[in-house]
Amino acid sequence: MVRAKNWTLKKHFHGHPTDSDFELKTVELPPLNNGEVLLEALFLSVDPYMRLGSKRLKEGDTMMGQQVARVVESKNPAWPVGTLVLAHSGWASHSISDGQQLEKLLTEWPDTLPLSLALGTVGMPGITAYFGLLEICGAKSGDTVLVNAAAGAVGAVVGQIAKIKGCRVVGAAGSEEKVDYLKKIGFDFAFNYKTVKSLEETLKKAAPDGYDCYFDNVGGEFSNTVIRQMKKFGRVAICGAISMYNSTGQLPPEINIPGRLDNPRYSVSSNRGKGESTPSLKRNLVEAHPRRACSTRKSAWKGSSSTAGREKCARRR
Repeated sequence: MVRAKNWTLKKHFHGHPTDSDFELKTVELPPLNNGEVLLEALFLSVDPYMRLGSKRLKEGDTMMGQQVARVVESKNPAWPVGTLVLAHSGWASHSISDGQQLEKLLTEWPDTLPLSLALGTVGMPGITAYFGLLEICGAKSGDTVLVNAAAGAVGAVVGQIAKIKGCRVVGAAGSEEKVDYLKKIGFDFAFNYKTVKSLEETLKKAAPDGYDCYFDNVGGEFSNTVIRQMKKFGRVAICGAISMYNSTGQLPPEINIPGRLDNPRYSVSSNRGKGESTPSLKRNLVEAHPRRACSTRKSAWKGSSSTAGREKCARRR
């Protein structure tokens, strides 16, 4: 009988998540029934949406999330032992699946690429970046693109795709280490929003003529400052609002668009629902493989009660 280690939600978050909000439990899994497979996790995802999505969980439930896993036992001929899959099994070392929600990794996955990228550049974050930038923002050669939380799993891919498309890219991040990283992967201008004297002046310095595209992961006052510097007919993709996810008091102000909403000066769209996980798109992302964009944001299961892996992932944002 297999003993699985599960990170569970001990109590719902209030403000920033803490170690005491989680509990590591050991669970004995039952024998497989016909049609089922036993999965062993190789990599687990840690994503901002979990901060909001966890409200749907009951206290004691296994934390949600996607994982790269290997089939280690099978009673389902469609999923033989050794198959590498994507599974929505949450933060668990082992889990049982009936195979209905599993997705095989691309058969042409290069040996030189880490499997963790299936949860990053070649997974949901990369697809979010792709559709948000190219379909929502409609970025094209010569555009000036601004992305915040730019060192995160989505933001870093947004910046690299924009550079491939011939855009000038400006990125905001929350530490000097992250700023150095953005410069290393090709951003034209990067700054630490926590240390600049004036966000407004820094944005003007980075792009005196304004911005064609704004990929927003942060929301709040940051976006209110940016929106006043958008060019006529500029496009905004609202992907996230991480400045608000841990708020316990008064929320930061929502985006305030100057002028009438029916004035076509701006195009503001949500990126929600644009992340169709098509094999052809994943192949394109594998071939491009901006390796460093997301490979550091996933932690392999270590079977330990330490939360250092989660904290490290959080600091990368």
